[in-house]
Amino acid sequence: ERRTIITVIGVTTLSTLAMMIYPLLASLFEFDDQAAGIFIGATIHDVAQVVGAGYTISTEAGDTATIVKLLRVSCLLPAVVAIGFATRRSRKTNAPGGPLLPLFLVAFVVLVAANSFGMIGPDMAAALSTTSRWCLLCAVSALGVRTSIGSLAVVGPRPLIAMVLQTVLLAAFV
Repeated sequence: ERRTIITVIGVTTLSTLAMMIYPLLASLFEFDDQAAGIFIGATIHDVAQVVGAGYTISTEAGDTATIVKLLRVSCLLPAVVAIGFATRRSRKTNAPGGPLLPLFLVAFVVLVAANSFGMIGPDMAAALSTTSRWCLLCAVSALGVRTSIGSLAVVGPRPLIAMVLQTVLLAAFV
């Protein structure tokens, strides 16, 4: 639980900082709207902050950033499958194993497919979107209720340092 909340806090904080700083960097480096959108979409962790940062520059930058970020999100499925297979191979044959894919990821893929094939109407999509936001709010709130600042200190600085380094290296690479 501590690692989960540290990850949520770290990613949200870094994404919010990036949302404010990256448009300034794009301007400093004189990126055109498309390059700025690619930079923002490829480097900011949270979708909402990608959208916010992109559209502060321009509509084209916002559209590009959103598409790049959604492409990154779509790459999660093959990455999780690959990691799942690699993890299963490294386990001993008698070691218990969980499912190859987490249930939430299976549900995500099913809903994306259903929506892509027009099986979810606009009213249902709006209802599911509202439900999704409320579920996310409840999940994050539940993490907050179960966590204290003192218990987070036990985790130590290493996870935060790793997240900051990953964020900086990703921005430098892109």
